[in-house]
This record gives sequence, structure tokens and C-alpha cells, in this order.
Amino acid sequence: MALDKKSGRKRKEDSEDLSKLTRQQLRDLEAREKTTGQKVLDSIIVVLPVVCGMIAILEYMLIPNGNQNQDIYTYLGLLIILIVAYIVYMTVGGISKLRGNKNILEKCRYRAPLFSALFLLLAGYDYLPLKTGVLTQPFVPCMNYILNIAWDDKAYLIESTLHTLRLLFLGYFIGVSLGLVTGITCGYSKKVRYWIDPIIKFLGPIPTSTWIPIIMVVSTSLFGGAVFIIALGSWFAVTVASMTGISNVDKDFFEAARTLGAKERQLVFRVAIPHAMPSILQGCTQAMSSACTAIMVAEMMGVKAGLGWYMTWAKSWASYDKMFAALFVICFIFTVVTKILDLIKRRVLRWQNGVVK
Repeated sequence: MALDKKSGRKRKEDSEDLSKLTRQQLRDLEAREKTTGQKVLDSIIVVLPVVCGMIAILEYMLIPNGNQNQDIYTYLGLLIILIVAYIVYMTVGGISKLRGNKNILEKCRYRAPLFSALFLLLAGYDYLPLKTGVLTQPFVPCMNYILNIAWDDKAYLIESTLHTLRLLFLGYFIGVSLGLVTGITCGYSKKVRYWIDPIIKFLGPIPTSTWIPIIMVVSTSLFGGAVFIIALGSWFAVTVASMTGISNVDKDFFEAARTLGAKERQLVFRVAIPHAMPSILQGCTQAMSSACTAIMVAEMMGVKAGLGWYMTWAKSWASYDKMFAALFVICFIFTVVTKILDLIKRRVLRWQNGVVK
């Protein structure tokens, strides 16, 4: 009897110890010990981006140019900065591992092939137009040309970027706000859905770019018309996602909450919205994709400012290096914005991953 009590107390203490472990510590307990070959392979993969970066530098500096190249150290400086940044990242991961935190180094190991491919892609892009002329300049300028012209024309690029961001976020937030109200209301109330659902089905299949010529003619302000087009695309994506998420909430949750005395407002904000949050956030991500597409089309077709307009203007003057510079800025901005939304989504929905604090 005493032995049973002692063993029960021991199991309880072990259970309490496990509950105090972090998610990373639980992973370490469950993971199998890696073999020597696997450890060597991981080390090679972690260092591989540095090797690929050096290959890109050697390709740029040692292979003779087939076309003219000026101010050669701009692109070289970018490569060196990227390599040094990765080395710092790798060093921080190694130091953290020595202190018992393997998380940073594991992320470095996971992303190393992608960074390696990026350096090789830069080397290949530089080799084709600059070294061999397979891609004809100035129609496809090399990276050094693009970086130089971006620096020389930075004032216009910054001004265009700020205009695009202002237009993008204004239209996006208006569309998301209206979409949340419409989607949650339609998902929760069948009466409201009866009237709004036909409008959604009518407007939904029509691409937002189709409305641009009409809006640009009817609207008294090109900026306001562009905001409306971006908001329209964002509104539809968030409305459909929110309405679907609310409609799919288990009815038993509502019945249980009503049994406990919950009011209609509490049913919406304490039951419906939390359970529909994955669908709502997915709709917000899709809305950003629609907004990015709409803003580029709007700026190219009507708005006389922004990165889309800058690309059209550069093309009209056959300044292809400026056009590519704007294109890379657009890709960078949209990648960062999408990444921020993804981080917010992961943070809000961290309970889906079974996080142990």
C-alpha cells in the first residue's frame, strides 16, 4: 500500500515536471539522437549559403564581362552584406545552441537551402546578361545596373513607394473593416444573409481590375477611385471567409453558451468570432493578395503616382533598369507585408500548434 502511494506520488511529480517543460524541451525529449553522419550533413548545409555567396562573388569578379559594366562595387557590396548577415545569423544560432537553445540554429538549418538557392540565382542572373549576353541589355539589365539606377533615382522611388503604401493600406483597412462587419453579420444572422448573399454572389466573380475603367471615369478623384477598387477586392475576400467561418461554428457551442445565460452580443464576440478566427485571418491574407494586385493595375492604368505608375513611366522612356528597380521594390514590399500578416496569424492562432508555455 505504501509502495503504491509512493509510486503514485512519483508519477504525479514526473507529470508536473513535464508540464513545466517548454515546447523546445519536449521536442528534444521526443527527438531521436542524430547519427554522426547526420550531424556532419547538417553542418555542411548550414555553411552552404556562405559557399554559394562566395561563388556568386567569384563569378562576378573573375569571369570577364561580355557587356559594359560601371560602378562595379555596388552589387559586390550587396553580396558581401548578405553573406555577413547570414554569418551573424549562423553565429547567433551556434551561441544559442551552446546555451541550450537549439531553435535559432534549427531555423538556420531549415532556411539554409533557400539562402543557397538565392545566391546561386543571383549568380545566374548576373552571368546571363553581363557575362554572356544571352539576356540582352538594356532590356534585361544586370543586377549592378539595377542597384546603381535605384540609388541614383532613390528620391522618386521613395516617393512612389510611400504613395503606394499609403494607397495600399488605406484601401486594405477600409475593405477589411467593412468585410468583417458584413461577413460576421451575414454568418450569424440568416435574415441579413438572405439580402446580402445575392450581392456577394453577383460581385464576387467579377475581377476588381474590371471595375477600374468605370471607377476612373465616374470618380472625381483618381486616388479615391483607387482606394475604392482596393477596398472592394479586400471586402469580398474577408466577407466570404468571415461568413463561412461563422456559419461553420458548431451549433452546440451556441446552445451551451445560451444555457449558461450568454446574451446575443456575447454569443458573437465570445463564441462565434473566436471559433471562426482561422477563416477570418485566412480571408485577411487573401485580401492582401487582392489589394496588391488591384493597386498595381490601378496605378498603371489611372493613378499618376506610385510604383505601378513609375514602372509604366520608365517603360515609356525605355528606362528598363528603372523598371526593374521598381519591380524589385514591389516584390520586396509585398513579401514583407505578407510575412507580417503571416506572423500575426501565427501569433493569434498559436493554440492550433499545441504550444506549451
